Amino acid sequence: MVEQVEQAPSDAVSTVIEWPISSSRRAALLAAGGVLGAIGASTCCIIPLAFISVGMGGAWLGNVVALAPYQPIFVAVALACLGAGFYFVHRKPSAAACEADSVCPPPKSARFTKIALGGGALLVAAAIAYPYVAPLFIEF
Repeated sequence: MVEQVEQAPSDAVSTVIEWPISSSRRAALLAAGGVLGAIGASTCCIIPLAFISVGMGGAWLGNVVALAPYQPIFVAVALACLGAGFYFVHRKPSAAACEADSVCPPPKSARFTKIALGGGALLVAAAIAYPYVAPLFIEF
């Protein structure tokens, strides 16, 4: 015998999306994306300046400056990842995450993730501010 299963009307479909990874893991991945985006955003100006200041130089450094036209894209990606990462690290767990008559587990410590997000945010801020601040210190 074949049983017939009735389908629910289309307006009764739940829109809850279950993520395959935990919130703390998402925050860590977004922090990594933010840091990588921040490094990409700073490749045109801050990283070459840092290399030159410690004595590293060469013709290859001119190739790094070729990424300057892509800096706004790197900044946008970094800001999106950092914003989402800060959201997932600092948001309160929902009441639905705890079952009734049970104790909610304390949130996991995300110290490394918070440090990575802060470092990425500082690097993005430096990459954004560099074109405006550098002329004050560098004479041409």
